[in-house]
Amino acid sequence: MAAHPNIGDYIGVTPKSQFDLAEIVEQGLPTETVALLRDKGLTFSEVSEIVISPRTLQHRRARGEHLSHEETDRLVRLARIAVLAEEVFGDREKALGWLRSQDERIGNRSPLSLLHTESGGRLVEDMLWQIDEGVYV
Repeated sequence: MAAHPNIGDYIGVTPKSQFDLAEIVEQGLPTETVALLRDKGLTFSEVSEIVISPRTLQHRRARGEHLSHEETDRLVRLARIAVLAEEVFGDREKALGWLRSQDERIGNRSPLSLLHTESGGRLVEDMLWQIDEGVYV
């Protein structure tokens, strides 16, 4: 049986509480964290569209900087939704397939395409909870 997905698997650190997670976002995560998302099946293009452009990532790495708190916030949002989708669908590949699929209920966009904003992330999270409850399929 597969281990229960954890946001720490996606961001490289396991927060002890929501407050701890908020502090992690404020401090910014290392640029290497982006690779963890890719290790979990997200493509370079998907991560760069939501979290950080390749050029900015390259500059941050060259200067030894962490991701900004805005970039970290987007990365954490993406990780949180990926974990939730994996929990709802019971399988990472099914979760990624759903996140990438166009849905007419959201203007023929993919749920993944909405994750660059907090509002979009909340919408996708609501959709996942509805699927989990058998309301929205």
